[in-house]
Amino acid sequence: MTAIEQTEAVRPRGTRLPRRARRNQLLGAAQEVFVAQGYHAAAMDDIAERAGVSKPVLYQHFPGKLDLYLALLDQHCESLIQSVRNALASTSDNKQRVRATMDAYFAYVEDDGGAFRLVFESDLTNEPAVRERVDKVTNECAEAICDVIAEDTGLSRAESMLLASGLGGLAQVVARSWLHSDRSVPRDQAVQLLTSLAWRGIAGFPLHGMDQPHH
Repeated sequence: MTAIEQTEAVRPRGTRLPRRARRNQLLGAAQEVFVAQGYHAAAMDDIAERAGVSKPVLYQHFPGKLDLYLALLDQHCESLIQSVRNALASTSDNKQRVRATMDAYFAYVEDDGGAFRLVFESDLTNEPAVRERVDKVTNECAEAICDVIAEDTGLSRAESMLLASGLGGLAQVVARSWLHSDRSVPRDQAVQLLTSLAWRGIAGFPLHGMDQPHH
């Protein structure tokens, strides 16, 4: 069931949607159109029609197509950032932290709505406001990973950030590659393979104040 169908299912017939619910409905319609067509090919007419509203109603909530796109980006960038933070906080076992973080990226790209395409495969990255949001999600995910690495290894902030950027980039690129390969490897197995690769590298850095690698 799509976001629009879910909204319609809970709305009594003949009632007017509250502003927040209408906004969410419009965002759901916009996501479906942008994911299917890309930013440039999508039209506000298409989005209004998909949402089952008039264009004036759509413009009451979003002055233009870019405003709508940026609202979606804000929503879905924050979703990944929070998922990575939750994964890192889910355990104090560092190997399991790596696995949970890798799985967060796989879950993100596997979501049925395809929102990750707006973040990582946008056809509007030359727009500064879009680039800013894409950079933000990459940087904030890396910052969250960096905090753990710096605390556990005693490496400098700059060194930890390099490693964190490597882990985040690895997770994002491989998760997308996995999805585009039609999930030819089961998700759990793919996550485990990537975890093994990442863990063999990061475990080589000793815990802060100890001479032994992470265990």
